[in-house]
Amino acid sequence: TCNFTGTLTEAEVSSLMEMREEEKFAREVYLAMNVLYNYRIFANIAKSENAHTSAVLYLINGFGLTDPPPAGATEFSNPLFTDLYAQLTAKGSESLVEALKVGAFIEEYDIADLQRHIAETENATVAKVYGNLLRGSKFHLKAFTSVLKIMGESYSPTVLTDEEYQQILD
Repeated sequence: TCNFTGTLTEAEVSSLMEMREEEKFAREVYLAMNVLYNYRIFANIAKSENAHTSAVLYLINGFGLTDPPPAGATEFSNPLFTDLYAQLTAKGSESLVEALKVGAFIEEYDIADLQRHIAETENATVAKVYGNLLRGSKFHLKAFTSVLKIMGESYSPTVLTDEEYQQILD
């Protein structure tokens, strides 16, 4: 249940548009990795990212904002996500281990953005939804790193500090 009262700041509107595309980006990378490796974690987390994308769309619609016109599955209006999609799908195509590391990186990236957006938002409804997305991203990061550990591989954070990363894993 969300309360769609109040006026959003420009920063909040901008963050909603960014997160809508960021969640789509994550989903599309995971779907691409699932096609390559048919490894359950990618399909499961892609499903979750789809729910995250829908949650942000729910906020966009609830606050009477205009959702950007849908682009093709692997097309993004933000060139950053276009570049990241190309780089990370190429990196993930090298091996299953690299694909899992790509997943961990995406979740780190998502966590950092969500933490920043939560700190900047004044709207309780937006903060609540972002908090739920953040919790999901932390679970996803733990899932990717757990699979890597089972495979005898390790992951080192590149977006979060070592301390933040360890707190999530603990």
